[in-house]
Amino acid sequence: MKIPALNIRIGDRIVAYCNNKRQVCTVKQVLDSGQGSIALTVCPSGNHRLSLSRVIRFHQDASVELAS
Repeated sequence: MKIPALNIRIGDRIVAYCNNKRQVCTVKQVLDSGQGSIALTVCPSGNHRLSLSRVIRFHQDASVELAS
């Protein structure tokens, strides 16, 4: 299922490119980046340590795939 990037919330599991591969990531923070894009701090592994997290960006009008 796809949702608009503006509707992503903390705890959502999304499918995104992280660490040079497409994988399921858990959203840890939604950062206010302005300039027509949304920045998310995501954790790509089953372990939700903040030290393993990455920042990914989407355009505000992008559709993001939720993991089932």
